Amino acid sequence: MNIKTVGVVGAGSMGSGIANLAAMSGFQVILRDIEEKYLQSGINRMERFMAKSVARGKMTEEQKQETLARIKTTTDMNDMKEADIVIEAVIEDLELKKEVFRQLDEIVPENVILATNTSSMSITVIASATKRPERVAGLHFFNPAQIMKLVEVVRGYGTCDETVEELKEFSKALTKEPIEVKKDTPGFIVNRIMIPQFIEAIRLLEEGVASAEDIDKAVTLGLNYPMGPFTLQDYAGVDIGLHVMEYLKEEFNDDRFAPPLLIKQLVRAGRVGQKAGAGFYDYNKDKKEALTK
Repeated sequence: MNIKTVGVVGAGSMGSGIANLAAMSGFQVILRDIEEKYLQSGINRMERFMAKSVARGKMTEEQKQETLARIKTTTDMNDMKEADIVIEAVIEDLELKKEVFRQLDEIVPENVILATNTSSMSITVIASATKRPERVAGLHFFNPAQIMKLVEVVRGYGTCDETVEELKEFSKALTKEPIEVKKDTPGFIVNRIMIPQFIEAIRLLEEGVASAEDIDKAVTLGLNYPMGPFTLQDYAGVDIGLHVMEYLKEEFNDDRFAPPLLIKQLVRAGRVGQKAGAGFYDYNKDKKEALTK
């Protein structure tokens, strides 16, 4: 592996986390987004994360400042020509991702790996926007990227063995545990298992079988999960969960992945401003308040 500079496209929660992780691991980082305000928000998230690490004695203030010094921010995609690997972490919009890869394919040298952090979408389709499908693969980190140990290394139809091995080695250099997804299937491994669990939990809530709190408690104490399905969905974003369910339902043509009405209602409420950022615990709280009035 000859990776010294890591490019990250997208400074949101995942992109800034990946950039922070790479910089903490000693890599130079180029972080790109479309506006300075998004880049600054990403840097602010990194500073808050590392401030907690300093307070807990896991890193020094000097190490924090050295990490930040390794990160260059930019709004110019052409700056990615300096990167030895580029990781795309924009929103889960297939056409947007294809456009990002089309641009990167024209900018970075042909031997550079172009990786996507998508959690569910087709690597093969994303790679079709480039002239180097053998150097395109999925590199799916989990949120927060600085902490979560797993990375899914996902093959597209044209991904070569060398690319997969380099990404495994790179993941280990980031102190992660890579697993290889050998077939480009929607949802890969984790979401393929997790999304049906989310759907069943929502149905239990819709049917009045139990509260969100008790369903979460049942899963954390009964299955020994670190957090329950509603806590996790609220943390990751209910809108993202809905998007993945709809994508899996369409790709597999299978009602197992059809989103329940409740998650659609929560996302719609957030979109029209009735409850911006609404989640399942907001729903539970509102329902309790209505019953006591």
